[in-house]
Amino acid sequence: MTVANMITMVRFLLVPGVIYALLVGDAGWAFAGFVIAGISDAVDGFVARRFNQRTALGAYLDPIADKLLLVSVFIVLGYMNELPLWLVILVVSRDALIVGGVLLATVMANPVTMRPLLVSKVNTAAQIVLAGFVLAELAFGIHYSAIRLALILATGLLTAASAAAYLVDWLRHMNGYGEGRTPDS
Repeated sequence: MTVANMITMVRFLLVPGVIYALLVGDAGWAFAGFVIAGISDAVDGFVARRFNQRTALGAYLDPIADKLLLVSVFIVLGYMNELPLWLVILVVSRDALIVGGVLLATVMANPVTMRPLLVSKVNTAAQIVLAGFVLAELAFGIHYSAIRLALILATGLLTAASAAAYLVDWLRHMNGYGEGRTPDS
């Protein structure tokens, strides 16, 4: 196992700690764990590129670790009434839609080559900013309702747009129009 993959594994181990800290009301530790996870994500990517430690395992583990942390934090923040349930449901449903689509395509012997779409990258950034913002608010006892509302609305729109883009991409692929082909080609 490479150093980059070991750093990724640390992110998996941080998830229960962050969630536990949130559930017992220690938002400071939850925020710190979230920040450490973010830093470790950057570090493992740097190590993998700089020291030629890119692996197939790492290519799968890295996004899974990121999603596990983000989805878990969104679910707990929804449970705590810090995020609206509609947003939590939208975030979780989008990820379930993507995983379900990949699995279904594979079962149907038409595997999808996953590539992140630009809207998805922007969506993930918005989700990270929103989760980090809410955790910081809780950790430091500050409240910026207008900023939080703007982040919630932007994240909701981006999550819906990302889900729609992946669905269209998946449908095109399943109908034989994916991978650069158009219905007319």
